[in-house]
Amino acid sequence: MKSYDVIDLAVRNLRESVFRNSLTTIGISVGVASLVAMLSLGIGLQQLASRRLQKSGLFDTVVATSRRDFRNFREQREEGPPPAESPALDEPARQKIEHLPGVVEAYPDIRFVTELRFDDKPHLTMVAGIPFSAKNNNDAFEDMQGSFFSSEAVPEVILQKSFAEELLGKTPKPGTDNTNIADLAKPLLRKEVTMRYAERTVLPSSSTDGAGPADGAAYSVVPRQQVLKIVGVTDLDPDSMRGTARARVFLPLKLVQNLHVQSELRDTSASGPPTYTSLSVRVGNPNQVPVVEDAIKKLGFSAFSIVDATRSMRQFFAVLDVFLGIFGSLALAVASIGIVNTLVMAILERRREIGIMKALGASDTDVRGLFFAEAGAMGLVGGAVGVALGWTIGRLINLGTNIYLVRQHFPPAQIWSVPLWLVLSAIAFSIVVSLLSGLYPAARAARLDPVQALRYE
Repeated sequence: MKSYDVIDLAVRNLRESVFRNSLTTIGISVGVASLVAMLSLGIGLQQLASRRLQKSGLFDTVVATSRRDFRNFREQREEGPPPAESPALDEPARQKIEHLPGVVEAYPDIRFVTELRFDDKPHLTMVAGIPFSAKNNNDAFEDMQGSFFSSEAVPEVILQKSFAEELLGKTPKPGTDNTNIADLAKPLLRKEVTMRYAERTVLPSSSTDGAGPADGAAYSVVPRQQVLKIVGVTDLDPDSMRGTARARVFLPLKLVQNLHVQSELRDTSASGPPTYTSLSVRVGNPNQVPVVEDAIKKLGFSAFSIVDATRSMRQFFAVLDVFLGIFGSLALAVASIGIVNTLVMAILERRREIGIMKALGASDTDVRGLFFAEAGAMGLVGGAVGVALGWTIGRLINLGTNIYLVRQHFPPAQIWSVPLWLVLSAIAFSIVVSLLSGLYPAARAARLDPVQALRYE
């Protein structure tokens, strides 16, 4: 028999028992739908986490620190010079790192605890300097109320939502976050706060030739004040990865450097350039992060990036996808039993037909191919319908989740995704399972004795 004849005969046989074959196909569709719905949610959550990290600017950032901080540890696993002999992370080192291939910019991580006064009330908080480039490279400032800094060194300030609540005397209930950021920003924007800080200055007598501080120069810490204008209130936290060390007030980095805040320096020696606690090194292409990390380590510094931390996250999502795929495949496994039952019943009903086919010259391979074609047809139709059903279920779940998030004053999110490879894989998997389910019925039909089949009533 030709392949066309086998397929045509299989389609005609499926039409004869439409109701029973439809129920079997629906069982396959439900199995594929559960598989697609579960995997689409797992893929969507993984893409959501990746988008958040990429938009936060963490994927293209390497944090460089001095290995001198580890000189008291006995065990050293990093390559490079001993911690006591490693170079200082000062301004010349920053410039050297900034000129490495693939590096866009390298800026110091300057943060300090200080007092801010608003309406004659003191508030102690963590302040951080952020570069002007964060305007376009950090999603925390995309949807904030107000505006970003107007220039690199202007005396302006951006407040994090929790600190804005503190300034206004609003204390949200524990476990809730229902305060509208627009309501917080309205009474604060264009208002002024006074920052009190300690400035590290060179004593006049420390300069021997009037050109600058000499070796062994003395420094003094002088209390200062700086009036700052509130220009923005942000909901997201750009320092969310820092835990308890995250800042709630943000100033232009150039302004903080010009203020010479005492706490910005790790090394309080009297001479030499300032030594930074750490540097944030932004890379032009996230794929170059490992190369830049290695280059920084070769200079004698320690380097860390979020790419290292996301390895465990990727492993988690891989395991999650496997479990979701297994549970989604259980319904498809149950549907395969229905395929076996349908085809076995078809053998009993069509024994005379099979006997006539063999009497007319049909081989065992032709009979086997006929039942395989019927099983494959049910798998193909069931897989296509199941993909459409799974796509609909995932979309409804995503819609319901977004309605809940909006009611909880969170931005909507895309937690569902059905890529093309998932569609094709689900249909192919459905066909394969259907063909495997048809192995026993096809073999049983091929073994029928044509004489006994023709006698069957």
